[in-house]
Amino acid sequence: MKPWTLANTLLDRIASYLPDPFLLGIRLYWGWQFFQTGKGKLSDISAPTAFFTELGIPFPQLNAWLAGCTECFGGLLLLSGLFSRSICVPLIFTMLVAYGTAHLDVIKTIWSDADSFVTAPPFLFLLASVIVFIFGPGKFSVDELLRRRKKA
Repeated sequence: MKPWTLANTLLDRIASYLPDPFLLGIRLYWGWQFFQTGKGKLSDISAPTAFFTELGIPFPQLNAWLAGCTECFGGLLLLSGLFSRSICVPLIFTMLVAYGTAHLDVIKTIWSDADSFVTAPPFLFLLASVIVFIFGPGKFSVDELLRRRKKA
């Protein structure tokens, strides 16, 4: 066997063990970040309500509660890996709304100034949610435990 083929085979075998720890890391870190952000909104609902009012978001207090609850409780679900794909849908929507309201300027310049888009606060929250939505929560999750239990 040629050395480069052996190296590629070895790298493929090593890489095949990485998706589940990677997804666990994303869920743990970003689930905690969502939880903290949401908890912050819920602990002083007047601050996000005032901010949403300033942005012209309709029903600012209701939407502040919705965003805070989605982030706080969605973060906990993401952290545990329970209903992972389902909770990613409202988390993704919340981050898209954040982009479309608080960070509309970076949306308008996404092609001319991509750096401002990827450095905006919602970007990594959105990216983590999209990754878990697409690939699932991985083997180290409550969802996987329930799936295995259902099969047995």
